[in-house]
Amino acid sequence: MSGKISLALLASVSCLCFAREALAIDASTEPAVIYAREPAQPAPVRMASSERSNMGGGFIEFLFGDAPQGGRYQREPAYQPQPDYGYGGRRSLLPPMDPQQGMMRQQEMSEPAQRPFDPKYEKQVVDYTGKESAGTIVVDTPNKFLYLVQGSGKALRYGIGVGRPGFTWSGVKAISAKKEWPDWTPPAEMLARRPDLPRHMEGGPQNPLGARAMYLGSSLYRIHGSNEPWTIGTNVSSGCIRMRNDDVIDLYGRVSVGAKVVVI
Repeated sequence: MSGKISLALLASVSCLCFAREALAIDASTEPAVIYAREPAQPAPVRMASSERSNMGGGFIEFLFGDAPQGGRYQREPAYQPQPDYGYGGRRSLLPPMDPQQGMMRQQEMSEPAQRPFDPKYEKQVVDYTGKESAGTIVVDTPNKFLYLVQGSGKALRYGIGVGRPGFTWSGVKAISAKKEWPDWTPPAEMLARRPDLPRHMEGGPQNPLGARAMYLGSSLYRIHGSNEPWTIGTNVSSGCIRMRNDDVIDLYGRVSVGAKVVVI
């Protein structure tokens, strides 16, 4: 009986020694395996803040760190849906231009604006205090008026369009010829500036010389009508004096070849 007790005591002492060695081993080693029954430790979180400067600034730290939702920086989704602007979700710097709208813009750049006709350019009788005799045409270039002197201190005044800057002129001429619905042949100087112009155009409503033309001496200048009445009151021509068609028809019937024309 005593022998069995001795064997039991010896076994207990061996177990205690083995357990102590096992504890020593457990204390000296750090297993890399995380057991399923133990909760996984969260990975360390790096937060960007103004106090840390060893990474080159908050933005660099933001790129390399994952701040929590309540932190200074919050991670944005990789793609954010953009509003549909009517082009299938495709965004561009400028929306595509309608072809017709593009043509209209080109015409606006190449032609004067079709503004309403100013009533002050309507034909009217006004006082005249100048020295010219009745039947003389006086062209007031700066103010865009043409006067037909009537005598007795009166004149008929018409609105006109005159030469663009660099194409205005002054002097005394005489009407050398008159034509109804004249043809138009642009001179070489004009074609050099505007090679897109036709070489010749028959008279008619689309002709830029309009319904009537009165030629001034041997020059290339004329007093003529226009199919662009919105240009009256502007600097628009290459030196000719243009009028509305109704006004040039009226003037045409009042003057004769040889009439004096004073351009100031």
